[in-house]
Amino acid sequence: MDTLSNLLLGFQTAGTFLNLGYCLVGVFLGTLIGVLPGLGPVATIAMLLPATFGLPPVSALIMLSGIYYGAQYGGSTTAILINLPGESSSVITALDGYAMARNGRAGVALATAAIGSFFAGTVSTLLLALAAPPLAQIALKFGPPEYFSLMVLGLSASVVLAHGSLLRAFGMIVFGLLLGVVGTDANSAVQRFTFGIPELADGIGFVTVAMGMFGVGEIIRNLENESDRSVFVSKVTNLMPNREDWRRIVGPILRGTALGSALGILPGGGAMLSSFAAYSVEKKISRRPSEFGKGAIEGVAAPESANNAGAQTSFIPMLTLGIPSNPVMALMIGALIIQGIQPGPAVMTQQPALFWGIIASMWIGNFFLILLNLPLVGMWAKMLTIPYHVLFPGIMVFCAIGVFSLNNTSFDVYLMAIFGLLGYVFAKLRCEPAPMLLGFILGPMMEENLRRSLTLSRGDPLVFVKNPISVTMLIIAFLALLLVLLPSFRKTREEAFVEED
Repeated sequence: MDTLSNLLLGFQTAGTFLNLGYCLVGVFLGTLIGVLPGLGPVATIAMLLPATFGLPPVSALIMLSGIYYGAQYGGSTTAILINLPGESSSVITALDGYAMARNGRAGVALATAAIGSFFAGTVSTLLLALAAPPLAQIALKFGPPEYFSLMVLGLSASVVLAHGSLLRAFGMIVFGLLLGVVGTDANSAVQRFTFGIPELADGIGFVTVAMGMFGVGEIIRNLENESDRSVFVSKVTNLMPNREDWRRIVGPILRGTALGSALGILPGGGAMLSSFAAYSVEKKISRRPSEFGKGAIEGVAAPESANNAGAQTSFIPMLTLGIPSNPVMALMIGALIIQGIQPGPAVMTQQPALFWGIIASMWIGNFFLILLNLPLVGMWAKMLTIPYHVLFPGIMVFCAIGVFSLNNTSFDVYLMAIFGLLGYVFAKLRCEPAPMLLGFILGPMMEENLRRSLTLSRGDPLVFVKNPISVTMLIIAFLALLLVLLPSFRKTREEAFVEED
């Protein structure tokens, strides 16, 4: 009964005219920008984050959630129509989705992606509503040592689940941790790593880093690769699957939803892992394995269901523990902090309307998503024909205005440009920026909980291994790092990174 009453509170909060409007605007804007080649949900939310500063906290988080759903769906649209995934979790969708488009079935592929995404989002949001309260109750018993160990586990998992070189992943995390300590120390009032620059006394802004690394950096990369894009389908027709299509997609959608819901809570990229795993499962159990890669509809239904289910359940550690499981959730935590809300289990008890309003808005957002995208699929296809060199000046201006509005200083704009160049360099060096962003978010919280733990224990470092919860998480983190050192696992990471490129 408590869950039903909480969900009722959530729908009352999300169902107001104001919040419904922001949810609809978020879904539309997210799809509009996410459908552009190369701009996925991370870059989209990073660029649109300043637009939510003047909103109430509930409306801001609902709008950002809508942007997330819309941008993620836009990634599948680009994967199907032009064979260019808008995000990493849509890479696998392009294999059969683009083949279906070339076979004259682009409409069916897009409809399958929308139907699978809607069903998976609906089911996984229900799981989130059921799983969040008991997890939050457990998390309320956490003290500083447990939180420190949890954050160590989160960073360790992000290393394990990142792609490519292990050394590069470690380096990006360390770089993020160093960026997080720039500014004035809250305990000693000593300025650290400011190099005499007054504007750095308050630290580096989260939005500045995010918009630079993911916004400006992506723009530079897309300009470099613009000649690689060609829209194969200019007009999309025959959207609805036929009876045979329905028979073939029901099973993959169900299996993809179950697999994605389970894997989505893993830190470091649950949605991407879910889509790859779902595709592999379907290919192994299919009676027509030879069709995969040539236009098998199961190759669209399963990964799209899995990555959307994974995206929804990735909210579980963010809402209940205050730990981001992927870069998008790190941005969401940044939005909470900007709104003056400390992420963690206290959000459920101190601001239940916010907590349950976000969950309820996920159902509403998914409903708006399917209402908008299927009727407007022709418009999204036309969007893909716009040359990127025409679009990028407007995107750059939007980024600059958003960053400037933070503190009304041009220094932040220059800093964003520097991080944009860094983002491009990191991409060339095959260094993923996601671990860096997680380190930047978690670093200050790790430091604060480390200090609190040592203060409470009077400097005894064994405080982290005396509590069973804390020591268990540290052991899991250590085992995860041992796993990533295995030669077979390292080879798999590097091969997956090459395939994604």
